[in-house]
Amino acid sequence: MRAVEITSFGGPQVLALGDRPKPQPGAGELLIRVAASGINRPDVLQRMGHYAPPPGTSDLPGLEVAGVVESGDAVALADAGIQVGDRVCALVAGGGYAEWCIAPVAQCLPVPEGLSDVDAASLPETFFTVWSNVFDRGRLQAGETLLVQGGTSGIGVTAIQLARALGAVVIATAGSDDKCAACLALGAHHAINYKSQDFVAEAKRITEGRGVDVVLDMVAGDYVAREVECLAEDGRLVIIAVQGGVKSDFNAGLVLRRRLTITGSTLRPRPVAFKGAIARALRERVWPLLAAGQVRPVVHSVFAAADASQAHALMESNQHIGKIVLTW
Repeated sequence: MRAVEITSFGGPQVLALGDRPKPQPGAGELLIRVAASGINRPDVLQRMGHYAPPPGTSDLPGLEVAGVVESGDAVALADAGIQVGDRVCALVAGGGYAEWCIAPVAQCLPVPEGLSDVDAASLPETFFTVWSNVFDRGRLQAGETLLVQGGTSGIGVTAIQLARALGAVVIATAGSDDKCAACLALGAHHAINYKSQDFVAEAKRITEGRGVDVVLDMVAGDYVAREVECLAEDGRLVIIAVQGGVKSDFNAGLVLRRRLTITGSTLRPRPVAFKGAIARALRERVWPLLAAGQVRPVVHSVFAAADASQAHALMESNQHIGKIVLTW
């Protein structure tokens, strides 16, 4: 089969099409004939040598795919109500940049009615991540306020839409006025241009001094101290990436006085049972929203698999709004 390989660690140019053996599913797994593969920031980090795949996982990049079930563990398929020939999308721990991909049955979801394979391939990584971190770890409730850092990223557009659909007030940050307008169009109640405005002062102004209940942070570094300042009492800060650095100095006194929670997680190394539980929650709570059009995929660009290097260059430019997808 054709697959996009990381020929050496480095820039986008190290990605190249190669030939790999077609994988074979094992117990609890199925084989997907891939139509489209989503691109995510962890793929870029893996290409640069900063994010190794978990032991036993394919060395090929790619954390999400959509396509048709070709074969699999018959018992697991029957238990999940999946048949050979069904269109599915799946979260995988690696191997998604290929014409065929193995996925745990528990991490597969049906392609929502009315969505294309490209649309479906843009869903799993961000939807699993946002559900796990904003709603499970962050415990966001209807009526609370969520601050989303990087509102036009793949994670950001998903967090804005899900939080709005489930009754939260959403504040998003972005790096330009055009991107702020995009956040508002996606459903954010307020948008802050972090290059020209102080998001701490703006968050306090918007909430009339109360602060926000949950912050979804992909930056870390010196953002943590500022986010602690803008959290309300019993607020929760959830860190899912460290693009701004791994070290932070913050006012621990505020954490004590306001009873704040600082937490975070990475999804890729978690066991299948954990991810399967997220998949079940998504199917029950979120997939109906997609089918009804209340939440929608946001795909910025689509590239042929042979042009994966161009897709990665676009992601690193930060000029996109939403997801970037490869097609096979």
